[in-house]
Amino acid sequence: MANKKSAIKRLRSAHRRYLRNRTYRGGARTAVRKARSLIEEGQLDEARAAVHQAVSVLDKAAEKGIIHKNNAARRKSRLMQALNEAERAA
Repeated sequence: MANKKSAIKRLRSAHRRYLRNRTYRGGARTAVRKARSLIEEGQLDEARAAVHQAVSVLDKAAEKGIIHKNNAARRKSRLMQALNEAERAA
């Protein structure tokens, strides 16, 4: 355990940031998971809306610095690629 005043404060502030960031990171994961499952089930209309929602959530997380912008871009790209392949197959 930290025993300097500044280190204790850093622990407190890091924990606050962790709790705040967790909601955005978890929301992004949930949105991507939902979009992927809809694509796999073949529900393309709902999948299109879910992908749009996931892209928005990923952009917000990247904008706030919770995930790296290239990480968000990679996830969005893979989601769109999966959606396009599913639409071509249908």
